[in-house]
This record gives sequence, structure tokens and C-alpha cells, in this order.
Amino acid sequence: MCAALGALAVLSSVLAPNAVAYDAQSKQWYLEAMTADQMWKVSTGKGVKVAVIDSGVNPATPSLNGQVLVDEGAGAVGYHSTKDFAGHGTTMAELIAGTGAGGGLKGLAPGAKIVSYRIALQGLKDKAEIKKAPTLAQVIKAAADSDAKIINMSIGSPGDDPGEQAAIKYAQSKGKLMFAATGNDAERHNLIGYPASYPYVVGVAAADESGMVGKFSDYGYEVDLAAPGLNVPVWCDATFRSYCDGQGTSAATAITSASAALIWSAHPNWTANQVLRSLIDTAGRDWPKKTPSKYLGYGLVRPRKVLENSDYNPGAANADPLSKENAVGVSPSPSASTSNSSQPSKATSGGQTSATGPSSKSSDGNTMWVVLGAAAAVVVIGGGAFTVVRSRRSV
Repeated sequence: MCAALGALAVLSSVLAPNAVAYDAQSKQWYLEAMTADQMWKVSTGKGVKVAVIDSGVNPATPSLNGQVLVDEGAGAVGYHSTKDFAGHGTTMAELIAGTGAGGGLKGLAPGAKIVSYRIALQGLKDKAEIKKAPTLAQVIKAAADSDAKIINMSIGSPGDDPGEQAAIKYAQSKGKLMFAATGNDAERHNLIGYPASYPYVVGVAAADESGMVGKFSDYGYEVDLAAPGLNVPVWCDATFRSYCDGQGTSAATAITSASAALIWSAHPNWTANQVLRSLIDTAGRDWPKKTPSKYLGYGLVRPRKVLENSDYNPGAANADPLSKENAVGVSPSPSASTSNSSQPSKATSGGQTSATGPSSKSSDGNTMWVVLGAAAAVVVIGGGAFTVVRSRRSV
């Protein structure tokens, strides 16, 4: 094996802040679309912890006051950070579990708690910090050993790594539900990287208010679900002075993690397989479930469909709802949008299909939404590129 370099990044495209005071909550269109007020009468995510692996999380923002926990387990010592050098991780945490205090973002699962893990991402210029930062594999294993049920990874790298894949398999064996962004580079290279491409990681794409996939949202057989990811407010930068208009699969991933937290809180005895199956079964789509779209996967997350149905059957606790995608050598059904040929599984390298354009759309009557994620070599946050370079071996 030869030495190689891999870049791990967060991906989020934002616009400049408005000249007038920015009202972040008025921009959270997806909360009304997803009928958050009605869902919160049933579940707020209380009792569920979400591990956010990112650029760090600032627990001092008004919206995150009291929402960020530090797991001091032996395997997690030194992996946590209450300092966010980019603002990206804090945005993800607020989209998941923000209380909305002080005009901050309202999380979709405000009753959930955040456990922050920081890794070295591009944009972290402190060499000492880079040197001591844990690897993604280390923090995934630490999160797997914690009592967090969900692992949110709005990050990505163009290359895979044996250590990361082993850590993800370990987390899966510990019953964790993992979500990762698919990336924001569809108009140029359309490369869905890692961890979204690993087996047992749910890849999330981004959609707009109408349920259409974002033109930037990377597509392919790695896309499993989608969530709102366009015109979403985000922290502009690490100064935490203002929010900006943003878009990306990162936000969609966070909203998907929050959706899972709402369901798991309402059904604490369910397994990760059952929570994921409920998201897949109830996702908004206008194509057959057996032929997932390469743009929006099985559709747009709709947790309300689970919460409002007291008779919903989550299926077998140990049955993987993405078994075809996660199995080596097993090809999932062809894309619902343009392709008639079988797509390879996540466990099979290569074989990404091309497409003529983002034609997938999800239909849910008067309610549509999508999930954001970020997996790419370069991440744009507040106008700057943030990517963490680490050594890795080719496989």
C-alpha cells in the first residue's frame, strides 16, 4: 500500500448577511412545511443524544445554552471541543437541537441533546490543534462507545479509509444510526465521497421548498434520503455575530438526524433499523419505493407520518432496511429518474451513474421537505474553504 493524502471537509455554501438585522427564525421555512409545531406535541426528541462530528460546537450561543453535553467516557477523552473554528458544527447542532432562544435557530428536535466531537478540517490553521486532533475513525469509535443514539456527519472526503470503515462497522454493531452529507458538487464533478459512501451510513441529499433536488446536490446510488437544504439560515462564520442565507447537504443531514431523534424519542425501544425503516417507509416520493431515485433516494423525510400513526409497524428489529445497498456484491434497484441499469451497492467501489439533470421530485400533498449533507474535497463556509487534510493509505 502506498501513502496518499485525503481531505476531510465540511460543505456549506452561504451568501453574505443582509444589511438589515437577520431574522433567522423567519427563514426556517421547513419547520412549517414539516408541521413542526404539531410534531412537538408528540415528541421533541427528549432523551435522545446526537453526536455531531464536525468543526466543533460552541455551546455559548443562546440557542444551544444547556443543549451541549460532554461525554467523559474513557474512549472520548480529548475528542470533544466546545470551540468551533468555522461555525459549521454549531449550525448543525442548532438545526438539530437549538431552542431558538435569543432569536437563534430552532432545532427540529429541541428536546434532544448534542455531544460534540471535533476533527481537523481544512480551515483549522493552528498546527498544534491539527496535530492533536483525533482522526475521524477515532471519533466515530468514541461516539459508538457513548450513549448517543445518532451520529451526524455533515462532512466528507473524496477517499475511503480502512480504519474509518472498521469504525463505522463497529458503530453499526453498537446500534448507532449514522447520517452523512452526500456533497454539493453535482454541477462540476458530482463526487459522493466518504463517509456517505460507506455501508451502514445513510447518505442525505438536499431539496427545496417544492421538493426538487438542489442543482448542487451530488447524486448517485449512495443517496438514501433527502431533506430541506436550500435557503436555510446558517452561522456566517466563527465570530457568531450573524446568520447568513445558506444551502447544502450539510443542513439536510442535520435535519434528517433531528427527524430520527423525534421518532426515537417517541419510540425509545425501537432499534436503529426500525427508526431508519420508518423514515424510508414514510418518505415523500412519487416513484415506487422499490426503485429509489439517484437524486433523492427513497424520498424526503417526513417524521410526522410516523408520529401521527400510533399503529405504525416498524418491522423486525434486526432487519437492515438498506440491506441491498449495504451488502457486498448486491445491487439495489435502478434509479427511478433516468437509469434503467442496476446500480452498485455502497460496498462496491466505482460504478457511479451519470444523469442528464436533477429530475427527481417528491410529493407530499401540501408538505414537502428534504435532508442536507456535505461530502466533498472542498467545503465553503461563509465564503471560505475549510478542509482537513490527513494522511491515509490507499485501499
